[in-house]
Amino acid sequence: MNNQPLLTIAIPTYKRDAYLAETLRQLQSELKFCNSYSIEILISDNASPDGTKTTVENAMDAGLPIKYVRNSDNIGSDANIAQCFNLASGHYVLILGDDDLFMDHTLQSFLEQLEGNKYGVVCLRPYGFNHDFRKEYPGKIGAAEVYGNVGGFLVGIGPLMTLISSCAINKSLLPGVDANDYCGEHLVQVHLVIQAAIKSQLNLFDRRYVIACKRNNSAGYDFAQVFVDYLSQVLDKYKGVGLSEKDIHAIENRLIVSYFPFYLFKQRLYKQGDIDAAYLRFNKRYLGRMTFYFWLYPTLKLPRWLAILWGAFTTVLGRILNGDLLRGVKFALSNLTKSL
Repeated sequence: MNNQPLLTIAIPTYKRDAYLAETLRQLQSELKFCNSYSIEILISDNASPDGTKTTVENAMDAGLPIKYVRNSDNIGSDANIAQCFNLASGHYVLILGDDDLFMDHTLQSFLEQLEGNKYGVVCLRPYGFNHDFRKEYPGKIGAAEVYGNVGGFLVGIGPLMTLISSCAINKSLLPGVDANDYCGEHLVQVHLVIQAAIKSQLNLFDRRYVIACKRNNSAGYDFAQVFVDYLSQVLDKYKGVGLSEKDIHAIENRLIVSYFPFYLFKQRLYKQGDIDAAYLRFNKRYLGRMTFYFWLYPTLKLPRWLAILWGAFTTVLGRILNGDLLRGVKFALSNLTKSL
């Protein structure tokens, strides 16, 4: 009899016990509807000096079946994510952020999608929240779409390939893969997503909002370096071995339209980082592309307030084209209500 779990939900964590406690409470609530499924919950604690150990023990005492691994030293975020994948026992592995949550009554339908072990990657659509993930939920919109072409799938999910909480990876398709080989770029999961997607050719994108992600809760890296330099290097590694140059071009155009404008807008608005250094990275990779000159160049090079206005315009337009207008409206209304 095969006792392998259908899914491992692996949570890398470091010094965020309050967020982790909420994530585990929501998981416990969701598991009540999933009794017929075999699920492994793995927590990789990166030697947290706060109350993380107590938080995990309390969750276990409350009946949550957790495999708890506590590192003796902080091995870094990349290595901790890699450890989550390597230690997971499930057919599928979802590496879930310690501050991210399944929306109510969504875990069971996700598990139903995993049955049959036929997809390389199942991508779940996230939404950001600031205070209350239920009140800020955009609503049940969208549908699941199956892709039979790897390039089309990766274009479809766009930046979500970089978000650990969005992609369940079919580990059974990647025997012998050591995720530690991909540390150092903050993009361990992207290698795993691309490889599993290529191996299967059949992948699924659930366009309904399923995962609630805490906004503005990650830092410590240079955005342009990671998502322009490093991500382009990752994509190029799979050119000719699953991805065509046309695929990579289309994936990057999707990022230019629907992902980069918001981050450059924030950078100009809040004077974050070195905008000139960011320009050099973008220009080096995307020189000659009309999408770059329209969507990003003005935000990078115009005087600050003009750049902010253009960044705001392209952010809104990109969200509309990406089908995220309702999410943005819900977010704005939530913030307005909070301030009143």
